[in-house]
Amino acid sequence: MSKQKKQTATFRQTTETPSLPRAIHADNDIFVGIDWADQEHAVCHLDGEQRRRQTLDHSPEAIAEWVGQLTQLAEGRTIVIAIEQSNGGLFHALMQYPQLALFPVNPKQAARYREALANSGKKDDPTDAELLARFVREHHALLRRWKPEDQVTRQLGRLTELRRKAVELRKKTVQQLNSLLKLYFPQARAVAGELHQPLALELLRRWPTLRELQRANPATLRKFFRQHGHRNDEKIDTSIQQIREMKPLTTDSAIVAPNAQFVQMLVKHIKLFNQAIAEFDAEIHKLFAAHDDAAVFRSLPGAGAALAPRLLVAFGSDRSRFETAAEVQAYSGIAPVTKQSGKSRRVQRRFACSKFLRQTFHEFADHARKWSSWSKAYYNSLRDRGHRHHAALRSLAYKWIRILFRLWQDRKTYDEQLYLQQLQKKQVSYLKYLETT
Repeated sequence: MSKQKKQTATFRQTTETPSLPRAIHADNDIFVGIDWADQEHAVCHLDGEQRRRQTLDHSPEAIAEWVGQLTQLAEGRTIVIAIEQSNGGLFHALMQYPQLALFPVNPKQAARYREALANSGKKDDPTDAELLARFVREHHALLRRWKPEDQVTRQLGRLTELRRKAVELRKKTVQQLNSLLKLYFPQARAVAGELHQPLALELLRRWPTLRELQRANPATLRKFFRQHGHRNDEKIDTSIQQIREMKPLTTDSAIVAPNAQFVQMLVKHIKLFNQAIAEFDAEIHKLFAAHDDAAVFRSLPGAGAALAPRLLVAFGSDRSRFETAAEVQAYSGIAPVTKQSGKSRRVQRRFACSKFLRQTFHEFADHARKWSSWSKAYYNSLRDRGHRHHAALRSLAYKWIRILFRLWQDRKTYDEQLYLQQLQKKQVSYLKYLETT
């Protein structure tokens, strides 16, 4: 083994005992900007007055060797790395090295910084890497430094996000299926109900056209409906009679046959999505049940099996991550942005945020108003004042984040009656809507 390989092996062994980097000093530490790409990354090192540009291949071996060389060069100093992503292969590779202080930079921030220094609009990857290094060196105190959560929380976070993506993919496939059925078999929805449910999927698998469904033996159809949860024989007979009386939209086999074949393909895909979502749910349930903060988020009204783990991940397990509820409100995108200049003042939605995180709080607020009496009262008061549905939900989520932050900090479960008593003591105006909820 060569000397360089021995050094790399020794370096990898030291990364097995992680420890957070020390405080950052702009005049002493090494600052690195990385303009990432698919195959090759542009890198710039700033070490005092010295500047070094290079390219880095996107491979585990090249990244490990580069970090090893950078660690030897630092000689105990902190290595500060700015990169325009908080996810992705390169960021995942760098996460395993505890001597690196990682700063994910919002692409919009980097673009505005580049525009401020380059009036001509010139842009290239090596220059972008250097600008990122300078940006983090000059403004690291104002940026959010990446700090790893524990493994269970990170795994739970990734599972909940991927589950949501699976649900969205299923939704798109169901919409495609619905559009296709409208071309030749529009009655399918009335017969089968929700198209992602087992009854609809099995019905379309066995009888993808109206003609095939009508030719099925009544006893077979009766048995089929009973197997899928229908117990009222009278309603089953009525459904079978309605099927017999249905008129086809078209009998042109050039339209019916190809569409029916494609429908059966989509049915298989939706079944796979259903299975994958169920597997995600099982794994999420197992990890969530084992988490120390599960009881806090399980106690929330309307959270349920899907949203409770997502809310837990939104806050994390590190209590020092957020100092105030306002930080969570801004970080999640729930807090609006105020733009003011002279006599002009405008309040708008916050777009520079994690869409999945904002969606989590937004959906929770929508569920909470159905299970929490004060939430419904507050929502109704906003609607009466002219707020639109989603604007009212954002305002409700804004209030809920303050509650969640305190519960999270104190490790306490939610008590609806206790909170109602506090609202009554304060005599908040929207409590009058409790009578109508």
